[in-house]
Amino acid sequence: MPFSGEKQCVGEDQPSDSDSSRFSESMASLSDYECSRQSFTSDSSSKSSSPASSPPRVVTFDEVMAAARNFADMTLAHEIAVNENFLLKQDALPETSLASQVKHIVHQAFWDVLESELNAEPPEYNHAIKLFEEIREILLSFLTPGGNRLRNQICEILDTELIRQQAEHNAVDIQGLASYVISTMGKLCAPVRDDDIRQLKATGNIVEVLRQIFHVLDLMKMDMVNFTIKSLRPHLQRQLVDYERTKFQEILEETPSALDQTTEWIKESVNEELLSLSETASTPGAENSSRSSLRPTLVLNNSYLKLLQWDYQKKELPETLMTDGTRLQELTEKLNQLKIIACLSVITNSIVGSVIEGLPEFANRLKRISVVLLEGMNKETFNLKEVLNSIGVQTCVEVNETLMERGLPTLNADVQANLLGQFSGIEEEGNPIRSLIDKRIQLYLKSLLGLPSPQKCMPPVPGGLAVIQQELEGLGCQYANIVNLNKQVYGPFYANILRKLLFGEEAPGKADASSPAN
Repeated sequence: MPFSGEKQCVGEDQPSDSDSSRFSESMASLSDYECSRQSFTSDSSSKSSSPASSPPRVVTFDEVMAAARNFADMTLAHEIAVNENFLLKQDALPETSLASQVKHIVHQAFWDVLESELNAEPPEYNHAIKLFEEIREILLSFLTPGGNRLRNQICEILDTELIRQQAEHNAVDIQGLASYVISTMGKLCAPVRDDDIRQLKATGNIVEVLRQIFHVLDLMKMDMVNFTIKSLRPHLQRQLVDYERTKFQEILEETPSALDQTTEWIKESVNEELLSLSETASTPGAENSSRSSLRPTLVLNNSYLKLLQWDYQKKELPETLMTDGTRLQELTEKLNQLKIIACLSVITNSIVGSVIEGLPEFANRLKRISVVLLEGMNKETFNLKEVLNSIGVQTCVEVNETLMERGLPTLNADVQANLLGQFSGIEEEGNPIRSLIDKRIQLYLKSLLGLPSPQKCMPPVPGGLAVIQQELEGLGCQYANIVNLNKQVYGPFYANILRKLLFGEEAPGKADASSPAN
């Protein structure tokens, strides 16, 4: 299952073989073989395109709201399909909030009134009957279409007309009805609610029983919703690509600017690739030639690589990646931590490598220390330089203890100062070791994206990254799963954008999912 946090091989957990086939189709125009101008222009004249001189269309409030609903539906479906741990939970208001206090006062007033009515002489049962009527409807909502026997029993015992007639003659057994409700709840609830049912049976006060019945019913409703989500997940995974693509097309039709950020995101990579080829643009027309010779797959993969260096606090994500924004941000933060750990390992090995050689447990101990101290390094209040200095001090202590255990002299002051200085220098953006590690990680991730989706093995990890190999491979798998699914869904939209950016063509008004290369 994609993005579950477990280490998986690239392409191994895509929704299905048919989805992989659709991915190949939707990205055909982005493959190296399909890079020619002809593949991007064929049949384009038969498709409707917006004239270049068309005025901007005014978007109405209803269209904006419709697009928002479509995006919310698409986001929810995407989250259910890709996140195995996705669950709906009841909203819990802060205890000190005004809303929470008002809710508590109103609820307490209701139950106090109910208690006074039941204790009156003669008892007043109107509110209690309404509660049992509501309980009956909730219990019926839990039943499957085939549960006719239990359905008939619930309707017969919790027949509000009969209960009302009994109340008129002061012959209603409220405690007996509550016991039946609790017994029925025990048959319908998930095993996790068995303790709640036992507590209900042990409660003596009828008002408190009714109050807790509604509390447990609320929990059971949430259990039912989450069970339904779990049951729908496999089906949704099979249909996710087509569903998301269709929903996004509806959003695009309602808000034509829904690809503006995505276009800028891809355009940035195109400009960077052109800049790297600028030395070939010394003759007239060479720039246009370079633009048309760019490989769309390379441009798109470079765009994806930018997502792991994204400033998620200050910069908006492309619209086509909004549904994976949280996951991408978490991967970026984890990768930043891994980069620092790799830098620390390289420096430690270069200065005291001869001391720790042959002691893998020692290296792992230093790594664990670094992981703990670097926790939360992406927060604004985190002082990286101070933490790096602390790691340096702790590293010197650990190395000296190891040297003393082996009967060797400890590190002199100059060596320790050098180690601390180099550790602190990692904070600087232009630090050569940090730049080297960053380039090697980018190279690794780039080679990862270049693998075909059925590939079952990971690419080799570049030198200097051995200390983070396991974590990097796990992160790389999650990242590649996000990218591959995103390509499956939005490949036709990317193809249209690349046609315009690389060849100056107007993108078709609608993404052609069946033949995106056209």
